[in-house]
Amino acid sequence: MTEPAAGGPAPVRILVCDDHVVVRAGLLALLDSAPGIEVVGEAGTGEEALALAARLAPDVVLMDLQLGAGIDGVETTRRLTTGTATTGTATTGAPTTGTGRAPHVLVLTTYDTDADITRAIEAGATGYLLKAERPEELFAAIHAAAQGRTALSGPVAGRVMANLRKPRPALTDRERDILAQLATGLGNREIARALFISEATVKTHLRRIYDKLGVDTRAGAVAVAKEQRLLP
Repeated sequence: MTEPAAGGPAPVRILVCDDHVVVRAGLLALLDSAPGIEVVGEAGTGEEALALAARLAPDVVLMDLQLGAGIDGVETTRRLTTGTATTGTATTGAPTTGTGRAPHVLVLTTYDTDADITRAIEAGATGYLLKAERPEELFAAIHAAAQGRTALSGPVAGRVMANLRKPRPALTDRERDILAQLATGLGNREIARALFISEATVKTHLRRIYDKLGVDTRAGAVAVAKEQRLLP
């Protein structure tokens, strides 16, 4: 890391969270050469990132989405940014920086599906970058995130804008009912009982909902539904 000039701004304090050791090592080596950036810690799991963030108070957490066992990057982001960090059955306040605020989260991932982007942004991520970005773009995004400014990879920004421009999916009343039940965390059997329909009918409607929303998971459907205000 390049030392700041005398009297200049303090470096941005970074915590790197990625479950791949080789990837983390590459990021650490890259960030060590970046002006105005200081890596204060590294984590391989979401739980470890929460613990380190509480102790180290970074300005920005560089977050991968897929973290193997344990909580994923989206849930870790939510806990970092919304004021809750759960360990076992205890819930504590979110880790804060030296300024008394929660750290900003900059997602750095290989995944650029609409569902992934939506879930990360809904969880409170300040920015969303792809790992194919040039180092200069990553450095700029880190500094932007530290100031609370949104930083998006070009392809991600394009997808976000395209989604904003396209019309909202036309769901039937029954599909909306099922989507609302899905958002409460119910399984297919419970949804069928709640709506007095068969489980097979629920599955049929879910396939149509997935097709209309352009997703392939329950979590993705709920995330897109929230983003496009399709839920009551």
